[in-house]
Amino acid sequence: MATLPWSEFAVAEPERSYTAMVSYLPVESFRTVPRFLWYVLQILNQLRHATGLIGYTLQARIFSKRFFTLSVWESEEALRRFVEQEPHRGIVRDLAGAMGKTEFRFFSVKGTELPLTFEKELHRLTAQ
Repeated sequence: MATLPWSEFAVAEPERSYTAMVSYLPVESFRTVPRFLWYVLQILNQLRHATGLIGYTLQARIFSKRFFTLSVWESEEALRRFVEQEPHRGIVRDLAGAMGKTEFRFFSVKGTELPLTFEKELHRLTAQ
């Protein structure tokens, strides 16, 4: 298991509420994992230029073909804009048949709660 350290792109205001998302991205086949990882690199580059991103982290459980993300955004609108832009939009379309049942949970966090960690937030995927 490999976890990228939390990457911060903006200083969060301590008492402000932000939009957070945790995602579960299961890959169906080991043959798809290299392509998925190539796409991850492209999306990481997109994140570096994303407007409204506060921070993110990624956890890769390559041998079980499971990947998780945590990200925090200034608003739902900022997150939506990111998802709708290339390369993210095209990658989602391309991987549609190669992924298991993906899951996304959205929640609010205060600036004082950052950085987010998988140890504290993965429970949200099974809480609903």
